[in-house]
Amino acid sequence: MGDTWGAVAVAVVGVVGTLGGALLTQSRADRTKRLELEAMAQQRDAERRHTEQVRQAEHAEVRQREFLDLRRACYISLNTASRQYLTAQVNLQHALRVGAGVEACLEQLETRRTTHRDSYAEAQMVAPTPVLAAAGAVSRHLNHGYGRLRQLLAAPSADLEAVDAFDDQVNSSWALLSEMRHTMRRDLGVDDSEH
Repeated sequence: MGDTWGAVAVAVVGVVGTLGGALLTQSRADRTKRLELEAMAQQRDAERRHTEQVRQAEHAEVRQREFLDLRRACYISLNTASRQYLTAQVNLQHALRVGAGVEACLEQLETRRTTHRDSYAEAQMVAPTPVLAAAGAVSRHLNHGYGRLRQLLAAPSADLEAVDAFDDQVNSSWALLSEMRHTMRRDLGVDDSEH
């Protein structure tokens, strides 16, 4: 009977070993599968985060490019309007010198003044401080010139000496316009020099 029990014990140990091995193998397979799934989920999350970061970077780049385009258009408009405003002042100065065409030049000056005012108002919304400072100096100087011309027009007769003295105003206006243009170009990254 001792041999029978020994055989039964060996058989039981064999069956338990076989079942235990199968269970251990299944447990390891389940653990490996779970680790693979977790790794895949982490990889998907990392890819999703990377995709979102790339999308946000592209969106920021597009917005920055659109804002640069907006500033460029604004600067072109303001530069053009400022130059035309000054040109209209020079035209009125010449008309006062020769005593002809004053009304037409005055009408053109009023139109250019309004256009400049509108362009400057737009720049106040999009231009950074250095550009706005230069544009403000130009605007104040041009408006001062406008006031001087209106005073000359209000005088009973054109004082040619006062009309000729307006040349200083024109020259300083051109210098301020040049400074404004350089500041705008630096802001747009077109001109990195200090002029």
